[in-house]
Formats: sequence, C-alpha cells, structure tokens
Amino acid sequence: MNTQDAALAGAPSTGRRQFLAFALTSTVCASGWAQGDAWPNRPLRIIVSWPPGGSADTTARLVADRLARRLGQPVIVENRPGAGGKIGTQAVARAEPDGYTLLLGAPSEITIAPATTRSLAYDPVKDLQPISTLVSGAYMIVASPRFAPNTVAELVAHAKHSATPINYASYGNNTTNHLYGEQFNHLTGITAAHVAYKGGAPAWTDLMTGQVQFMFENAALAMPLVKAGRMKALAMLTPERIALAPEVPTMTEAGYPGMGMKSWLGLFAPAGTPRPIVNRLHTEVAAVLASPDVIRQFEERGAPASSSTPDEFQKLVRNEIDTWRGLVTKLGLKLD
Repeated sequence: MNTQDAALAGAPSTGRRQFLAFALTSTVCASGWAQGDAWPNRPLRIIVSWPPGGSADTTARLVADRLARRLGQPVIVENRPGAGGKIGTQAVARAEPDGYTLLLGAPSEITIAPATTRSLAYDPVKDLQPISTLVSGAYMIVASPRFAPNTVAELVAHAKHSATPINYASYGNNTTNHLYGEQFNHLTGITAAHVAYKGGAPAWTDLMTGQVQFMFENAALAMPLVKAGRMKALAMLTPERIALAPEVPTMTEAGYPGMGMKSWLGLFAPAGTPRPIVNRLHTEVAAVLASPDVIRQFEERGAPASSSTPDEFQKLVRNEIDTWRGLVTKLGLKLD
C-alpha cells in the first residue's frame, strides 16, 4: 500500500472526499503548468547590464516589443549597469525562477567574468538558464579622428616611437574590448594604457574628442560613427572582411592573425526556471528573430539575428569560458 492509499484508508469519509479533491486539484494544476497555461499572467522584465543606448539595450528593446505582442503581456526593459555587466547579471541569477525576470547577456559578464574574476558572485553555468542567442556580430579597431594613424601598422609604429603615451578605451575592466586591448598589446608589442568606462556612450565621447586614442568596438555600432567622420576604422577582428564595411581590412591582412572572437547577445533566465517556460520562451524568441522586419532591422545594424536552442547556447557558454580562461592565462592578466 502506498502513502496515498494509506492516507485514504485511515481517513473518515469527509477526510477522504477532501483528500481526493485536493489530489484532483493538484493533478489539474500540474497538467496546466506543464502545458504553460498559467504563464505568463503578468508583465515580464528583461534586465540589461549596460547603460541605455548601447547594442545590448537597443537589442533588448527591439526583442521585448515583439515578444510582448506574442506573449500578450508587457515586457519591460530595465537597465542595471555597472561592474562590467556583473550587477545586472547577479540580480537575475538571484531572481525567482518563475519566467518573469530575464537577462540580456553578453560575453563580458557571461563568459569573460568567470575567467577574470577571482570571486564571482554568480556562476553563469549553474545560476543561469540559456534561452537563445539573439544576434551575432564582429568587432573592429576604431581610432579617434584626432589621432594621426590611419592603419594598424601606423598605430603600432606611433606607439613604439612616439614620446607621448597612447591609451585605449573599454566598457570596463575585463570586458570584451578590454581583453581585446590586452591581446592587441601582446601581439604587437606595444604598451597602450587601458582606460575603463561605464559603458559604450562615455567611451565613445572621449574617443571622438581625442581623450583616448583607440578602442575595440562592435562594427554595427561603430560604422555609423565612422561614416559620419567621428571615428576611424582601422581593422576588423574577423577572418574575412564584412559586408557592412568591405573597405576595412582584417587584422590578418594587417599582419596580426588569430585575434578576437565573434560577439553575441543572448537571453537567459534564472536557473531552475521550469522547462516548459524555457521552451515557450525559446519558441517565441525564435519566431521573433525569424520575422522579416526584425531580420531587416538587425541586418541594417550589421548584427544579424542568430537564434539557438537552449542546449546549443549552453554549450557555447561553456566553450567560451574555457577559451577566455586560456587567453587570460596566456596574457598573464591579474584577476579582479
């Protein structure tokens, strides 16, 4: 006799009826939950770990608008910048895993932070559930229009022979563009100083006014400013030239192969979020990314839509963490 049978056998008539009613209600609720019928019944929020106006923020707002239409509930974008993306990421890692709090994540806080932070307050693999990648992109070296060099070779020569030190900007310590800068120093033998900012907008301002000389930036964000004459594009960190900037040579063409990885932005939920909700979110996000207007808008930005399954995304995260750890060790970078 199992526990349920024993409880029924020893219960009075009224108790048996109450127990059966409770068991039936529980079964119905479990069935409804498995089908995702009860979710969502209130607004969702997507936390972005970066300031408004950058690629993460604009991507989140575009996806949130379309996702809200498909889910029938508002999807609110909330910016929580700071600490190289770690503040917002930690908030989501600690959030209730009910499908109502999501993260728009980037490599800096997801795959670089575990390789560069001695005591990280969250574990991206254990504390976050990948849903789907959203976009993929490519980085390029951009320089201030007030900086004389127009090529990578000229930049390196200037850094080696000029009495005036040069520096490069990043979104913060141990972000993607910071590590690219350190890798660039290592490959070229220069000692450009790192200047950390709290996001892209303040870094761009100082780059355009000549307070810093160069930085590594997502090509989709940089090219409008390059075309407007507010930045200069020196080289792509991609194996081949890209359609968005066919006139910009690659680092390989400049004589420095093997630098950089493809960038991405993706959607995460707290670990423990019920799988039916994860699967529903993935299905709806994939549909959003497949819609012609979203494809067009991302292509115009030079960052094509790129969806993946939760398992594929988890594998990508694990592999990138290993790659960044290897690079950090090779460069001898000090952990935070």
